[in-house]
Amino acid sequence: MGHGGNVIDELTTDHREVEELFGRIEALPPGHKDRKTYADQATIELVRHSVAEEAYLYPAVREHVPGGAALADKELEDHAGAEQIMKDLEGCAADDAEFDRLIGKLMSEIREHVADEEGNLFPRLREACPADALDQLGDKVRQAKKTAPTRPHPSSPDKPPMNKLLAPGAGMVDRVRDALSGRGKSG
Repeated sequence: MGHGGNVIDELTTDHREVEELFGRIEALPPGHKDRKTYADQATIELVRHSVAEEAYLYPAVREHVPGGAALADKELEDHAGAEQIMKDLEGCAADDAEFDRLIGKLMSEIREHVADEEGNLFPRLREACPADALDQLGDKVRQAKKTAPTRPHPSSPDKPPMNKLLAPGAGMVDRVRDALSGRGKSG
């Protein structure tokens, strides 16, 4: 998290990090306790990533990319579906049969979403948006990830200005809960 570069480089690096966590989950046998730890780590990263995209990337897509409103709306739909899966996953132990079904569904949906963003949305944004604006968006996304929630909140607003107002408070509460519970920590 907080890698540097323009918004596309930042978000693409996030995608690779989440994919690495998915690979760790897939490498372990069903029921292994570390699958839950890696799933929690992936959820933390995905939620921060999604909140930052919703606050800055998708408004920029709406503004700069021809047909951007429809693209952004589709991405927001993808986020809503993934967030609900993550919320359902939160209550499952690694040895719960529902865990395997949900993590498989989450990985499939996220991989499809990433392929769509990297193959369609990012190239169109790079073409339509000035380089300095992409750099500024990268800085804003990095800042947003620092205060973003770390747990799924499916009923939270996903469009500015309300998402920008509420996310830091939810993020603070989530980080306190994570620290107290040890969520996402190995060991």
